[in-house]
Amino acid sequence: MNAVLVAGLALTGAAGQSFASPEQDRAAFVALYREKFPAVPLENYVNGALMFSRDAQAQFDSIMEFPPFLGDIDRGKTLWERRFRNGKSLAGCFSNGGRSVAGNYPYYDSGGDEVVTFEMQINRCLRDNGEAQFKYDDKATMGIVTAYARTLSDGMRVDVRVEGAAALAKYEQGRKLYFARIGQYDFACASCHMDNAGKILRTEILSPAVGQTTHWPVFRGGDNLNTLHMRYRRCLEQMRASAFPAGGEELNNLEYFHSYLSNGLPMRASIYRK
Repeated sequence: MNAVLVAGLALTGAAGQSFASPEQDRAAFVALYREKFPAVPLENYVNGALMFSRDAQAQFDSIMEFPPFLGDIDRGKTLWERRFRNGKSLAGCFSNGGRSVAGNYPYYDSGGDEVVTFEMQINRCLRDNGEAQFKYDDKATMGIVTAYARTLSDGMRVDVRVEGAAALAKYEQGRKLYFARIGQYDFACASCHMDNAGKILRTEILSPAVGQTTHWPVFRGGDNLNTLHMRYRRCLEQMRASAFPAGGEELNNLEYFHSYLSNGLPMRASIYRK
């Protein structure tokens, strides 16, 4: 069975018929891209569209030697280590101070019957310690703290788990949104990032879905911080669709599905994108 047909099976599931398993989904995406880009090693997918342009990759490497956004990351470190009124900190809410943990997110929480993202876990920590929670789309708080905290998991292999019927239901909701055609342009996430991956749209090369969730937040144009949910919202707006709220159930479930596709790939947070 060739890769295009395998990917077609995933689309069939989105139309309301039987779903593939998460691992079958991931394998179908990888097979599709390997057929389209046979010379590109799977590890290179963490570089997104950069893997299609040597010049863009060279520019990225040069900028990342002395990133212009180190000040934001330093401010995020201050928030991460800041002591609460009870003497605890965000760092203390995560094992090993938050090192090598972000790759396990999102995960399904059976107690609340919800998908928990890394950002949600940060807000749970704040709430449980009597502190004000951060807004999910606030670059000056949630943005910069994750810009730092996610770097503590650089090099960690993504290991998102979908175990049990309840977790699978959330995954399938995210999967359905990924393939849903919405908005005035009748586009879906899959419209750009499956068959059209590697092609140019509005001067930008479209990246494959595999590897996309490994490197957030990103800094566009040097120092303009964007989280993954900000990127989702921007894509929805470009489709002329109503954007779901950052940190809301719809985007959390989408992130769950989307992140699973990058299982096994290394993380590298807070990077530059043109």
